[in-house]
Amino acid sequence: MTNTQVTLVQIDNYGPWTVTPEPRREADLQTLQSRLYADISQFVGNRDGYVFFTRFDNMIAVTNGLSMSDHRLLQETMGNRYPVTLSLGVATGTSPVQALSDATSLVQDAGSAQDKSRRECLEGRVIDDAHRTDDDVQIAHFDVVDATGQYTDELNAFDSFIHIEQGYAELMRHMRSDHESLSFFVGGDNIIVVCPDLERSEYETAIQHVEAAVDVELQVGVGRGISAHDAGFAAKHALETCRADGTRVELEW
Repeated sequence: MTNTQVTLVQIDNYGPWTVTPEPRREADLQTLQSRLYADISQFVGNRDGYVFFTRFDNMIAVTNGLSMSDHRLLQETMGNRYPVTLSLGVATGTSPVQALSDATSLVQDAGSAQDKSRRECLEGRVIDDAHRTDDDVQIAHFDVVDATGQYTDELNAFDSFIHIEQGYAELMRHMRSDHESLSFFVGGDNIIVVCPDLERSEYETAIQHVEAAVDVELQVGVGRGISAHDAGFAAKHALETCRADGTRVELEW
């Protein structure tokens, strides 16, 4: 049984800040967002977690192994480097979707995302070390079968992007609605999905669904671990087996 620890990272009062005292240059905002994400990703990644940028002003992290003290240090470190602050909600659960929902409610209950008085709230709980197991996190790493041959080397860059995004959007919807999973595009043709305890047949069904809906062929490697890094690294190895052997689903356990 999985037990995923999810952290919602939300920039405090970001919308009003971007237009105060007047609208800020878009290039400056994009640069700030990308650098902030990179620093948060490095901080969490150094502690074996994963961070996904989603909308940039809201980021979702898998933080199994990070303590509440680690979360407070993240807030302090980013607050010292950037003109914005972060509020964090932390929750756990066998369903990644439910854990994120609980983490979101904690932040929302502390105040609106555009509430000037909400600053660096930190709410929730983590998994105690004594209760952590080697199967707490299940990560699936999907990619498109022969994306280079089908898209990159055949279509212009934007049309290739459309096809990849269609596959991602359909997979994201299916995994959310049918399997309580969180899916994230991570560049190229790669999608990382944070899953509950799923079996091979459920991944096979997901691949068949996406191909039938948007004509994008996927393959997936799946791993388990005590942290996002351990599970994700196992998933990467499983995906390499798919690529080498021409299979569509490989489980690394």
